[in-house]
Amino acid sequence: MLQLRTAGLIAANRIREAHPLPAGWTTYEQLEREADRILDEFLTERFNVSKSLGPGYFLPELIDRSLRTEETEIMDRPDIPEQEKLSMINSLDRLNSMMMLYPHYLNVIMPRIEKVLCRRQQPLHVLELASGAGGLSFALAEEIQRKKLPVTITASDIVEVYVDHGNREAKKKQLPVTFRRIDAFSLDALEEEQFDIIIISQSLHHFTPGQIAVMIAKSRSHGAGMFLALDGHRSPELLIGVPLTAMFQGTTSFMLDGYTSARKFYSETELDLITEIATGQHHHTVDFIWPLSVLCAEFALQEPLAGPGPQHRKRIMPEHKKGGQS
Repeated sequence: MLQLRTAGLIAANRIREAHPLPAGWTTYEQLEREADRILDEFLTERFNVSKSLGPGYFLPELIDRSLRTEETEIMDRPDIPEQEKLSMINSLDRLNSMMMLYPHYLNVIMPRIEKVLCRRQQPLHVLELASGAGGLSFALAEEIQRKKLPVTITASDIVEVYVDHGNREAKKKQLPVTFRRIDAFSLDALEEEQFDIIIISQSLHHFTPGQIAVMIAKSRSHGAGMFLALDGHRSPELLIGVPLTAMFQGTTSFMLDGYTSARKFYSETELDLITEIATGQHHHTVDFIWPLSVLCAEFALQEPLAGPGPQHRKRIMPEHKKGGQS
C-alpha cells in the first residue's frame, strides 16, 4: 500500500516532463540540492495526483504522509556514546542472523558480483558502505572464499568503534575483510582509489535523496561498474514487522530505531527518480525482492555521468524494469 505505484508513476512522469533529466548539475553540491528539490516536488505532485484519482488512492497517500518522518535514528545521534551504538548495531547483526537474512542478501548480491567479474575479466575490489558490524561483508567473504573467486572485500563505516570492532572480528574469524573509516556520503577518504562494485545495505533510509544521488555519482567517479543498494521495502508489513522483530533483542532504543527506519524507507519510484537524477540516464533497475527494494545501477567503461568525474568511460545500458506489483 505504501508504494503508491500508480500515483507515483504518474507524478514521476509529470516531473520528467517539467524537468528533463539530468537536472544540469555540475557540482556535487548542486546535485544534492537538485535531488532534494525534485523529490520534494515529486511528493507534492503525487499528493495532487492521488487526490485527483479518488478516495481509493488518496487515503493511502494520507496514511503515507502521516507516517513519513525525518527523525534521526538513535544510533545516528552524535550525543549517543559509541559503545551504546555498538550494542545497537550488534543487535541488528544478531537479528539479521536470526532471520536468515544474510543468505538471502547473498542470493541477490553474488550473481551481480559474478556478472561484473565476467565482464571485467580481472580481480574485483568490492566496497561496502555503512557496513555497521560487518555481518554482510563477512558473509560475502565466506562465500567468495568458498567459490574461490578473485574478489577482495573492504567494509567501511563512519563510526570508528564499528571499524575497530569489525577488524577485530575479521581477525578472529580469519576472513580477508578490511574495515576502514569512510563517510558513505562524501567518500573523501578514498581519494583516488578505485572499486569495481560499491554496495550499501540496510542504510539508504539514513540518507536524504540528495545524499543518495551524490553517493551514486561519486561511486561512478571511483571506477565502480555497479552501485548496488538493498534496503527495506516500504510497506505496512515492514512497518509492523521491523520494530516487532527488533523488540526480541530486548533493547528499547533498537526497537524504536526499527520503527523510525520503517517509516523512512523509500518507495521504489523514489529510488528510481533519485538514480535517474544522479546518472542522467534511465538505465538501472529497482526491484522488489521481499523484504527488500534492490537498486542496481550499472556503468560501463566509456560514457561519463552528467556531472564531474572521469570523462573517458561509457555507461552500460541494460533494459530498465520495475519489480513488484503494478
